[in-house]
Amino acid sequence: MGKKRGPIDFPLFIIILVLLCFGLIMVFSSSMVEDVQKYHNIYYHLIRHSMWVLLGIAAMITMLIIPYQKFRSRKLINIGMAISLILLIVVLFMPSVQGASRWINVGGQQLQPSELAKIMIIFYLADTITRKGERIRSFTQGVLPILLVAGLIAGLILKEPNMSTAMIVIAVSFAMLIVGGAKFSHLFSLIALALGGGGTLAMSASYRRDRVLSFLDPWKDSLGKGFQAIQSLYALGAGGFFGSGLGQSRQKWYYIPEASNDFIFSIIGEELGFIGVLFVIIMFMLLVWRGMKIALNCKDKFGSLLAAGITALIAVQSCINFLVVSSFMPVTGVTLPLISYGGSSFVFTMASLGVLLNISRYASGKEVEE
Repeated sequence: MGKKRGPIDFPLFIIILVLLCFGLIMVFSSSMVEDVQKYHNIYYHLIRHSMWVLLGIAAMITMLIIPYQKFRSRKLINIGMAISLILLIVVLFMPSVQGASRWINVGGQQLQPSELAKIMIIFYLADTITRKGERIRSFTQGVLPILLVAGLIAGLILKEPNMSTAMIVIAVSFAMLIVGGAKFSHLFSLIALALGGGGTLAMSASYRRDRVLSFLDPWKDSLGKGFQAIQSLYALGAGGFFGSGLGQSRQKWYYIPEASNDFIFSIIGEELGFIGVLFVIIMFMLLVWRGMKIALNCKDKFGSLLAAGITALIAVQSCINFLVVSSFMPVTGVTLPLISYGGSSFVFTMASLGVLLNISRYASGKEVEE
């Protein structure tokens, strides 16, 4: 008899495949106008997204094959964290794109260091919380050192500037601390402090202040800061219950910037209506449910924390995208996992889901021979 290992979580695997296929369809639909007019090739984005999907599947399979316990190497995790920190510093010196320095050009492709950092902080926290054991209930020995590291990562990401991803890093860190057994009194105090600090940060820079004010009243500057929010609401409203029909969006005719990326959910709402929106939300709810189930069933604390962190990452990022598109949050550059047009974010998301499927093989509670 060997380690507990069985088949992967098949429902989770099916959910991932369904979202991937749905994403391919919606990327094609949302990008076709731009592709014809700008690139003279209706399949321009579809072909490139398909390549990212293949890379993502390869990354998922790779992370699925390697037993997740092998990733619990302090040396390996420290190297990954060091690389993440170095890249987060290097990217600050890269040429600015639309007022932000978030990408490093590698072989003609753009690498977003914050995407690597999001995954590495989950591995780091899973290992560190596991090693601390009961000391995690101590503020000075448990919570504070962990949040200092998470805060350093979030601070560098905020410097790009990329407030939304910095918020995701902090939110996932808090979620993992809760799962790891940290005291609620410590965390609630810090959450109140973080909310106060977040509000201060939101109003401290003109571009962030403008986003908050435009979120509260987008029609005040309908052709400027509030343009994206208004056009997104028009798309969702025009969709009605059944939608205008696949490929029939009007808002993708240059009304919504990033139609195949950050605001693809708007196009889904316009073309497929409430039914399409509900379908996507339910699929993500099912994905999060399966992830939580894997985390709860895993007997290994490191694996359980890793599964919880990956699930929290998907949940927080998808929720932020839903809230931004429906104008319940200021406009931020957060993609919808598995559906938005691919890139480094897509590949890292698929790799993390490969780890989650990997952990599910050890969460069945059955002893099998290796």
